[in-house]
Amino acid sequence: MPDEGPPRPPHLADARRGPLREGRSSSSPGRLTEIRIRGLGAIDDVTLELGPGLTVVTGETGAGKTMVVSGLTLLFGGRADQGRVRANGRAGVEGRLALPPDSPVWQRAADAGADPDDDGSLILARTISAEGRSRAFLGGRSVPVGVVSELAESLLAVHGQTDQLRLSRPAEQRRALDRYAGAEHLALLDRYREAHDRWRAAAADLDRRRSQARELAQAADVLRHGLEEIDAASPEPGEDEALDTQVKRLSDADALRAAADEARMALVGDVTGDLGGGEVPQDATSALAIAERALAASDDPTLVLLAQDLADAVAVVSDVAGQLAGYVADLDADPARLAEVLDRRALLTGLTRKYADVGEGLDGVLAWADDARRRLSELDVSDEALEELAAARDAARAEVDDLGGRISAGRRAAADGFAAEVGRELAGLAMKSARVSFAIETDPDDPGPDGLDQVALLLAAHPGAPARPVHKGASGGELSRVMLAIEVVFAGADPVPVMVFDEVDAGVGGQAAGEIGRRLAQLARQHQVVVVTHLAQVAAFADTHLVVDKSPDTGAGVTATDIRAVEADDRVRELARMLSGLADSDTGQAHARELLAVAAEARG
Repeated sequence: MPDEGPPRPPHLADARRGPLREGRSSSSPGRLTEIRIRGLGAIDDVTLELGPGLTVVTGETGAGKTMVVSGLTLLFGGRADQGRVRANGRAGVEGRLALPPDSPVWQRAADAGADPDDDGSLILARTISAEGRSRAFLGGRSVPVGVVSELAESLLAVHGQTDQLRLSRPAEQRRALDRYAGAEHLALLDRYREAHDRWRAAAADLDRRRSQARELAQAADVLRHGLEEIDAASPEPGEDEALDTQVKRLSDADALRAAADEARMALVGDVTGDLGGGEVPQDATSALAIAERALAASDDPTLVLLAQDLADAVAVVSDVAGQLAGYVADLDADPARLAEVLDRRALLTGLTRKYADVGEGLDGVLAWADDARRRLSELDVSDEALEELAAARDAARAEVDDLGGRISAGRRAAADGFAAEVGRELAGLAMKSARVSFAIETDPDDPGPDGLDQVALLLAAHPGAPARPVHKGASGGELSRVMLAIEVVFAGADPVPVMVFDEVDAGVGGQAAGEIGRRLAQLARQHQVVVVTHLAQVAAFADTHLVVDKSPDTGAGVTATDIRAVEADDRVRELARMLSGLADSDTGQAHARELLAVAAEARG
């Protein structure tokens, strides 16, 4: 992956197209279709094709399974750890996203200058050098890593042994609780935000007017003086251009009259002359009439049609002659009228110089007046105006307090339901004693833009253990299971399309392992889920099963890693290896087939 631009490896550019590779599909919230990892940990260069639903990654210990999660985290703006870069001095990750056309990601990508790929997908890339220098690319453009991190908030949730994104942040915990509370609660929250904006704006405006009363009053005087001057002149839109036309006409009245008279006489005048021994008319109307009569007397169809054309021409010429006569009659050569028009034009020109920008003319003066009237309402520091503004502020604050109290009550009710549902999920994940709860601290004296509450998700992992922030209250494996339970509960309201779990089954076995697999499959009905696992009971539920293999590199003496998709008998052999350590064990394979059958039945 060269430093000068995002990579376009043949793996991604030319690989076989799947259902989502034909373009952006609105039937899905989006998913990762491919990811390429180079020079990261034990991985030299591998490309993974990720299907929809549940994808599991398995393999021997030390083969590089967790580098898949590390690669995803790095791709979506995670911290660049130079210690994971292989000896060749550069690591890179590239991913291809298939997104629906209405995804907000497209607008943010366009703002960053990114373009979709030829197939309508969006390509992300990240590079990191052994010295720790990192670069990010989006849709073929180099972008700040922060842009990719921003997109990750709406695209990816990672729950791993060392990486816990999204739900570890209090603000996201509050948003998740609000989504869980339902549509009516969210509508109430929208009303609260509108009232909060009105309250803050009115309070700030009132403070400004009170603290800057003298300056605002002086500014208002300047605006009122300008408005009085403009209103006294009463300019009309386009009047300056009309005056210019009148001035020209009045100044050139004699020349204009002569030109109009000459043209009218040429059309309808009665001067005659002798041509070829006979009198012929010298005006256009008479000449056309004679020609029309000469042709009309013929019985030839072509000449008759031409005669009709000449008759039409006579009518047009006569009409123009009449308009010229009216123009001459209306033409005013009065010097007094010219002086009056010149004075009016000078008055409007003065207003334009004072109140309009260069090139705007009288339209700029009228625009200044409209803006001045609006600004005057904001500069009013009279007692009446301040009392009215204070009343608006107090009314908005009362609405904030009322809606904020209702939102707090809704959050507390939702938190109780949430805790009960997560508790039931944890009981099936070998954490029967764990308790999840929300700590909601309400401060009615300091309303924020999202309500009166500070929200924190807490976990008591064992009986008697204090409730602590969820990302501090459990070990890595426990935390992944807690996050799995939370994501299952939130699944219907969670907009994040891609979820990743690393070692979610650490320290778990037997029936609990099967329950983890069942819940991951349930979550994968609405999201794309990627899981790194060492348990066959979990892997049996996969839609796509990827195996990480390692082998000594005889040339360089380092480990080379490959990742392959397994199906049918190969998948049975991998599950047998996970169960017994022996891929070719008949007993292990029989057990593997039984697991696959049980998982298929559980998934329906």
